Amino acid sequence: MCAIAGILGLDADASIKRRMLATISRRGPDAAGSFSDEDCHLLHARLAVIDLAGGAQPMSLEMGQDKYTIVYNGELYNALELRRELEKLGHQFSGHSDTEVLLHAYAQWKDASPLKCNGIFAFAVWEHRSKRLFMARDRMGVKPLFYKLHEGGLLFASEIKTILQYPTTRPVLDREGAAQILLLGPGRIPGSGVFQGILEMEPGCCGYYENGKLQIRRYWILKDREHTENFDQTVEAVRQLVLDAIQRQMVSDVPIGTFLSGGLDSSLITAVCAKEMKKQGKSLSTFSVDYVDNDKYFVPNKFQPNSDGYYIRLMQQTLNTDHHWCVLSPEDLVAELENATFARDLPGMADVDFSLLAFCRKIKDHVTVALSGECADEIFGGYPWYRDPQVRDLDGFPWAQNTAHRCAMMAAPLAEKIDGADYVYSQYQKTCMESDILPGISPKERRMKEMVNLNLRWFMQTLLDRKDRMSMYSGLEVRVPFCDYRIAEYLYGVPWEHKDYQGKEKGLLRVAMEGVLPQEVLWRKKSPYPKTWDPRYTKLVSDRLRALIREKDAPLFELVSRKAAEELLNSEQAWPWYGQLMRTPQTIAYLLQIDAWLREYKIILDF
Repeated sequence: MCAIAGILGLDADASIKRRMLATISRRGPDAAGSFSDEDCHLLHARLAVIDLAGGAQPMSLEMGQDKYTIVYNGELYNALELRRELEKLGHQFSGHSDTEVLLHAYAQWKDASPLKCNGIFAFAVWEHRSKRLFMARDRMGVKPLFYKLHEGGLLFASEIKTILQYPTTRPVLDREGAAQILLLGPGRIPGSGVFQGILEMEPGCCGYYENGKLQIRRYWILKDREHTENFDQTVEAVRQLVLDAIQRQMVSDVPIGTFLSGGLDSSLITAVCAKEMKKQGKSLSTFSVDYVDNDKYFVPNKFQPNSDGYYIRLMQQTLNTDHHWCVLSPEDLVAELENATFARDLPGMADVDFSLLAFCRKIKDHVTVALSGECADEIFGGYPWYRDPQVRDLDGFPWAQNTAHRCAMMAAPLAEKIDGADYVYSQYQKTCMESDILPGISPKERRMKEMVNLNLRWFMQTLLDRKDRMSMYSGLEVRVPFCDYRIAEYLYGVPWEHKDYQGKEKGLLRVAMEGVLPQEVLWRKKSPYPKTWDPRYTKLVSDRLRALIREKDAPLFELVSRKAAEELLNSEQAWPWYGQLMRTPQTIAYLLQIDAWLREYKIILDF
């Protein structure tokens, strides 16, 4: 796992490349490399995980009359199978890195190579003879890839901050970007980098840059299919897919561990990994986050009916893992506000980001690779908005049924230029219409497939952004087995009555994993990522917002109404700002992130 960047058709002296590399050094602390060929400059920062001695990048390959150079961020989970297939075609390898396998795969299959890969990746290959660049991103969007067509050339990178280091780029926020921050944030439009002119390669897309033009195509979409298996056959298929995905993602030449929340998803991954490690005579390292005085302040609610501690301890004792706790105070969370904003390059999920950033820093002290349970809820239908008809059947993004509140937060000059309700609804409707759905299915099944696409293209991307940026900020690679595209493809065609077996969220997954977990954990009601309930946290962020309100020239109020910010301090909205966890304290922290972002990035407003 690493970071990549490139400059094509633009000046790139040593100081420019040095500055750009510096911005991605946290993602790849083990080594840095660069390659130049006329108007193409490729940069790479390496986090060594596979083939520590032989996997250096940029990596080049001569094949026949052609030569190819790659920069790559990610992991291939079918590298061994691909290598064997390529060897039968005459390819010879000098090491065992997946980078070398991917480079040979591109030389063999060109733009069809992404379809051969099971993994998480963003990569670019320079073709020396034809002088063109190929770029691709994994199907599910686990690894990031941003780009900017700039002054007749192209800039690309794993993170936005790297592109902004190029001397003639400007951090401009136009009306479209401001609308995303306030009306959609911390989500963003698929393919948008929010900053004016900065885009993101969408998941499942690839393209060539040649003669000053970039042509992108979608090589993979989630396609509907007729489901012919009965429930028992479906259960067995899911069991095999999930177990295979987890086992594949354990491949590493460095120590690995797992996140353990005591919930279904992380516990499944932990149980499978612990069993595999035991075969090797090793104990699995597991990691949990908690908060000072959480037992004292935790308040059960619809989304989070019980705290995690009991279930974490049950799993640790059952599996005999080498367990580590990271216990955070409100002060610890607030201390990460600016760091989390800088890590994401955008305002994010408030203390849900802050805690993960601090948590990953602690994990990195013990392992370099960790497996996490993200994305099961999107694919298996675990979120409350999948199962609550009142929310499910409402038009609009189900994790943010608060457009009127968001519109009321906008500063007057901005609000006058944006029809907030129309803006949000048009984005929602566009995704629904793009969903691939077989004709003739029931209205309920149609709606459930729309929900899957909404979640995969929007909400899941926000969580994957969070996971990638918060972990890689400390050079920790986090893998997400439930994001295996094979699971997503299969589950998309499975009828809702199977997924929601016996009216239980992720009922299908629970039945499929019988015997893997203790019954208490296997059938535990879903509980989201833990947040702090400590009133001290609310006071800390509220005091900071009050100070901003008193500050005459605070940049926040170029976007946000000062009056609305004051009212937020003394209110609780019916719906969270975003998802399940961003209630009033987190919304306050989100506003603080916007202000910190505007200052740190010296944002130029253009609306």
